[in-house]
Amino acid sequence: MSRTTDLILTALAPAIWGSTYYVTTEFLPQGYPVTLAVLRALPAGLLLLLLVRQLPPRAWLGRVFLLGAFNFAIFWVLLFIAAYRLPGGVAATLGATQALIVLGLARLALGSPVRPLAVLAALAGLGGVALLLLRPGAALDPLGVAAGLGGAVSMAAGTVFSRKWQPPVPPLTFTAWQLTAGGLLLVPVALLSEPALSAGNIGGLLYLGLIGAALTYMLWFRGVARIEPGAVAMLGMMSPVTAVLLGWVLLGQALSPVQMTGAATVLASVWLGQRAARGKLPRPLRARPA
Repeated sequence: MSRTTDLILTALAPAIWGSTYYVTTEFLPQGYPVTLAVLRALPAGLLLLLLVRQLPPRAWLGRVFLLGAFNFAIFWVLLFIAAYRLPGGVAATLGATQALIVLGLARLALGSPVRPLAVLAALAGLGGVALLLLRPGAALDPLGVAAGLGGAVSMAAGTVFSRKWQPPVPPLTFTAWQLTAGGLLLVPVALLSEPALSAGNIGGLLYLGLIGAALTYMLWFRGVARIEPGAVAMLGMMSPVTAVLLGWVLLGQALSPVQMTGAATVLASVWLGQRAARGKLPRPLRARPA
């Protein structure tokens, strides 16, 4: 399969994730970050386990639970906290710092080179997201800001280590393991700290679990295994673009010229990030004879 097809399929994941803010505000109750994270991860993970019928081997349990924590348990709890306490624009802009964090973590964990063009693309994307979503006088709740930055770090770590640790199984099986592990980690916390949800929220949770988790993360981990971490992280910039388009189409929110400039900047940064990732690695130096 061509690299272009891999990029398109992987980009579908963050594009769909952009609907999370809309679904959270329109269909889910406020103040249940842990419970929402559990119900988004665990049912989808168990369903996929029934489909793949393969449990992780004992040697992989530690890695699977660590990846489940980074990609789902920690990330989603912090994502919902940021969504509750910050305007969507601020939360999404903090999340867009993930691309820069991935470049640094990939250098430390994988030895990937940090190309100046990739850094420029990440900074351009971050600036484009800020133009797209930030508003004058946006509230900056300290806990919300910390949650937004912590979520970006968690997702970046999950992206890098998902590339570093690749089990010999299909992406669907790898997704099932991580979703289930992430949900199981949060079950005790949810039972002890938050009351149960009403039946009226099931539709939104089914969408976030089946489409926004099971399908999209299968595509995401497939892309992580095939594409450089820095290039994958840049595709995450598609999420805020989708969020703004849904607000425009479904909620009647107008798009200003500044926002349209921001959207164009984000798309250009994604293209630039892919060009940077395809750059040739420098040739190793050869020792000269004495």
